[in-house]
Amino acid sequence: MTFSAQPTASHFVNGAYREDAAGEAIPVVYPATGEVIATVHAATPAVIEEALAGAARAQKDWAALRGVERGRVLRRAADLIRERNRELSVLETHDTGKPLSETLVADATSAADALEYFGGLAATLAGEHIQLGQDFVYTRREPLGVCVGIGAWNYPTQIAAWKGAPALCCGNAMVFKPSETTPLGALKLAEILMEAGAPPGLYNVVQGMGAVGSALIADPRVAKVSITGSVPTGTRVYEAAAKGLKHVTLELGGKSPLIVFEDADLDSAVSGAILGNFYSAGQVCSNGTRVFVQKAVKEAFLARLTERLGGVVMGDPLDEATNFGPMVSERQRGIVEGFIAKGLEESARLVAGGQRPDRPGFWVEPTVFADVTDGMTLARDEIFGPVMSVLDFDTEGEVLARANATEFGLAAGVFTRDMSRGHRVAAGFEAGTCFINAYNLTPVEAPFGGMKRSGIGRENGRAAIEHYSQLKSVYVGMGPAWAPF
Repeated sequence: MTFSAQPTASHFVNGAYREDAAGEAIPVVYPATGEVIATVHAATPAVIEEALAGAARAQKDWAALRGVERGRVLRRAADLIRERNRELSVLETHDTGKPLSETLVADATSAADALEYFGGLAATLAGEHIQLGQDFVYTRREPLGVCVGIGAWNYPTQIAAWKGAPALCCGNAMVFKPSETTPLGALKLAEILMEAGAPPGLYNVVQGMGAVGSALIADPRVAKVSITGSVPTGTRVYEAAAKGLKHVTLELGGKSPLIVFEDADLDSAVSGAILGNFYSAGQVCSNGTRVFVQKAVKEAFLARLTERLGGVVMGDPLDEATNFGPMVSERQRGIVEGFIAKGLEESARLVAGGQRPDRPGFWVEPTVFADVTDGMTLARDEIFGPVMSVLDFDTEGEVLARANATEFGLAAGVFTRDMSRGHRVAAGFEAGTCFINAYNLTPVEAPFGGMKRSGIGRENGRAAIEHYSQLKSVYVGMGPAWAPF
């Protein structure tokens, strides 16, 4: 029997579920089997208007609360998420195909972390006093107003919270549009925020494709847009938002380097490469898909990596023994298989994987190519799937130059026992999120974001406050005002 993940309704607007079957039907497909497990409808203009009008109303009263009161709601929501982690994780597994062994620890829990962190930060938001003789200036940190969040399909619940938590912390309201591929998790987040005490209209979820996102971005009531997505999509959003001079945060794609020096702990480096290429079936924007291995240890690295791939368990994602899941969609699998074919055509050496397992759903084996060169398609384009490219290098200077020779700059990593070199290389990376002897760990306490074409602005950490608030300066004259005539 097919599992049903049908939500109460397609949208969550003004504190309640809202349906409008006049919108285009969007099937929700379980990637592990290819079965349709729910159907939602794209937001009609009426639903979009209700969401934006409700957000504008709710934002005023929410911003008037003390920070500690706003924080209390966010922290309650975090507690509710943790209490319901298994239920939410099962839903996330059906929405994305990611194994339950992963969603239990990396999805709803990271959403809870964001709500808890920014809930704690809300009471600390403050301005400063600047003394100017008798006169003085004070600053006020104020919300932007109505924010629009546009999500991606790889971490749908996490992304909904990574955008919503700092927005609400600063006194804004949010209208969030999930990816049409994974529409379910954000609805539960909105429901939980209401249960935790958020006023109706503060956090709304509307479904739809690009047309819905464009309508939200163009609306004059919207002050801020935050998107997680591809570089082409981010570019279009940036252009549209610029017409209204709206604040923008872009968390986009990458082709990140991971450098393994000959003195690195080999098992640790292999673990980093696995995390940076095969976790979430490789569907992570910050993945270190260009693995540069110093020539002296390249074959040892490949041998240990191949051995470790024997630990891959592809099976029912709801079985916690499963540790590797399918692609999110048939379309994404086709894209990944196209890159694998291109790697073979360009004479990269296939070390492992490369096949489509004989099972229902959208699966691709973890795939490793060696002898990849900088000019190959595998080394230039973002794949967003379980395909690792291993490249050779000789010297530190050489590999750093090659690592930076890309239009992207989201993440980068280095494995070495020489910590001076580790810090030196991290300083030399042209990337916003860097790792030394670790990879793809993104705690909410630390800013996350990219350089170059990988994005603008930062998510998480105190840095996110700057992107969801604005400063007002107030000059106070303590004596008679002066004028030249």
